[in-house]
Amino acid sequence: MIGMAKSDSFFIRAKTAFNGTTYTQSSIDLGAYVDALGKSVLRIHNISVQWGTPLEDADTSTTNAGQTDAFQLTTQSQAAMVDLTNKSVIASGRLSLHTDGTAAVVQINDELDVAPQHWTDGYLVGVEQIYLGVDSSASDAFGLSQCAIMLECTVETLSSSAAMALALSQQ
Repeated sequence: MIGMAKSDSFFIRAKTAFNGTTYTQSSIDLGAYVDALGKSVLRIHNISVQWGTPLEDADTSTTNAGQTDAFQLTTQSQAAMVDLTNKSVIASGRLSLHTDGTAAVVQINDELDVAPQHWTDGYLVGVEQIYLGVDSSASDAFGLSQCAIMLECTVETLSSSAAMALALSQQ
């Protein structure tokens, strides 16, 4: 059994700007919370996603049948969007816009494919950097400038061998 000391929850915020239909990512420094040699790891309990800025509306004037903006949070740097078979995926989701082909919006979907809140005990992170990546199937990303996230986290202590094993499995 791994002994864990719990801390009060706190929030980590990050954002990555869309740049058309090219994958881009930003790193999130967790060095203040994670130290595998010191047995300290981060548990992500919940993630919230904000598409665009508070004053941006998604551009729904498209005549394309469907477009998607997507994000992923990973423990390893990526060159493109990856699916859940990639061991580095912590969370992923998308914003989808579907029209009838005449710029009449039929449906807008915001979904999390996977997120820490889907698991019984959240998601443990043992690496000092994680990555927020975004991509879009449309060059204007629905007119949205960014994808921002907020993580609810706690810091926990594992045995040195468990903390190191976790860190190595996520690199």
